[in-house]
Amino acid sequence: MLFNSIDFAIFLPIVFLLYWFATRGNLRFQNILLLAASYFFYGCWDWRFLFLLIFSTLLDYFTGIKMHEANSEKRKKFWFWLSVTVNLGFLGVFKYYNFFAASFAEALGHVGVQANFWTLQVILPVGISFYTFHGQSYVIDIYYNRIKPERNFIDYSLFVSFFPLLVAGPIERATHLLPQIKKQRTFDYEKAVDGLRQILWGLFKKIVIADNCASYANNIFDTYQTQSGSTLLLGAVFFAFQIYGDFSGYSDIALGTARLFGIELLRNFAFPYFSRDIAEFWRRWHISLTTWFRDYLYIPLGGSRGGKWKAIRNTFIIFLVSGFWHGANWTFIAWGAFHALLFLPLLLLQQNRKNTNSVAEGRILPNLKELWQMGSTFLLVVIGWIFFRAESISVALDYIGRMFQKSLLSVPNFRPKTLVMNLLYVFIMVIIDWIQRKNKHGLSTEQLSSYKFSRWSFYCLIIFLIWLNSSNDIKTFIYFQF
Repeated sequence: MLFNSIDFAIFLPIVFLLYWFATRGNLRFQNILLLAASYFFYGCWDWRFLFLLIFSTLLDYFTGIKMHEANSEKRKKFWFWLSVTVNLGFLGVFKYYNFFAASFAEALGHVGVQANFWTLQVILPVGISFYTFHGQSYVIDIYYNRIKPERNFIDYSLFVSFFPLLVAGPIERATHLLPQIKKQRTFDYEKAVDGLRQILWGLFKKIVIADNCASYANNIFDTYQTQSGSTLLLGAVFFAFQIYGDFSGYSDIALGTARLFGIELLRNFAFPYFSRDIAEFWRRWHISLTTWFRDYLYIPLGGSRGGKWKAIRNTFIIFLVSGFWHGANWTFIAWGAFHALLFLPLLLLQQNRKNTNSVAEGRILPNLKELWQMGSTFLLVVIGWIFFRAESISVALDYIGRMFQKSLLSVPNFRPKTLVMNLLYVFIMVIIDWIQRKNKHGLSTEQLSSYKFSRWSFYCLIIFLIWLNSSNDIKTFIYFQF
């Protein structure tokens, strides 16, 4: 079930009404209803993978209790590594087995050995990377005595499977979400209205921005060998806005939907394309994943403590693992390595925490220095996205090589009318994001206008643009494949 589908437009109001009226405020019934709705939501993709989700939930639930009750460190480690091995084993088999098999066979071929490995003919279970990390953070926190295990199976299952975040995040922590699940919730009108505004902005970014940019980006990447340098640059920029509109749009809808039920999810995006360096970009992009790797991988490895070489090693590890998390392809690893190289000078010069405030603090417009910093950072991010989008590293390098030619200064090869309309939509999003850059999302406050009529006119314009750009061919979200 897609957030941008008619099915979800029917599903959400039904669950909302049952949640607030049929349960009569009973917390237990509310959680049972949300869990049933979450399993139904996930089962609409492929009901067979529900068994995998439930098995993973049961495994982490029981291993968490067993670790807490263990009377020796040896037994505690046994239950911990059982959870980690089985969960990451499932993730490895479904997501990475074919990649490793093909890569190993190719490596043997380079030394003259022909090998044919059996590959899995199975689709990747949607959301497996996300709910696996939900469970693993819970197990790790229990192992290090940061939290106690949850004894209520319904509450724990809802933490893992809450439908707004189930298939594409944000990646939640037990310390943040479980207390909300266990706390009595009452309807908050202001919170619900703000949730609806965030859903609306998320739909705009997905349908109007991402889906339109995708048509241009796909066409250019598919025919890149015949395109001019300026067209290739435009294609990379379109993909940058496609993936931002797609993924941050999903996150907006997820956070807004959760707010309708009185639950606050972790923020996942903070206007990343206004970043002044790569370090700031990673504090603003896919925040829940970045902080997950920081807390559960980077810091346990020693972080930046222990000398520069250890800091360099840990930086490369976290970026390479982050790239590999995104998909079973060398292009994602190259994308992670590219960002590690960009991040490294900031780390070594101790400039990685320099830009922690909002850009143009206290001013309407950025100064020339900030404009240069944002522009250069965005260009580097766009180049990185080429590796993310390309089918292979060789294609990415060829694309970049063809882009930086004399034809980079030529006029892009596009029909002016459609290009102008798409750029206008992007311009609208960028302006709204800039105005709201200190807030939670593009429509989070009344800052756009203090007049009710003006605000509602703008909301109607957004709804009209969503309707105008909607089609029967509903586009899925990019991060569903991860």
